[in-house]
Amino acid sequence: QVQLVESGGGYVQAGGSLRLSCAASGRTFSSYAVAWFRQAPGKEREFVAAISYIGVRTYNTDSVKGRFTISRDNAKNTVYLQMDSLKPEDTAVYFCAADRTLSAITGPTPALYWGQGTQVTVSS
Repeated sequence: QVQLVESGGGYVQAGGSLRLSCAASGRTFSSYAVAWFRQAPGKEREFVAAISYIGVRTYNTDSVKGRFTISRDNAKNTVYLQMDSLKPEDTAVYFCAADRTLSAITGPTPALYWGQGTQVTVSS
């Protein structure tokens, strides 16, 4: 069982930066792939970025295009999402999720574990 808690969201002006954290409980967290998703009001949930247990990264290049960086610190059981050059269209609730593999977490089936989400609001 893995429990995930996001933090670091907030209100920022366009062009600013935020760093989201996803803290996990569970001794086996380091063996899981972790992803960030986001959902804006009235829109479907969107994949943002994912990282495998050994650090292989994948991004939704259409939406983040080098502005976001995902990383993990297995010693701290935490995954981060560094968000730079934020735009108003980045406004959403950001969720982290965990699953056994990178393929599973980016595939069509919802991930095994989810956090409660953290709100990010970018003003123009």
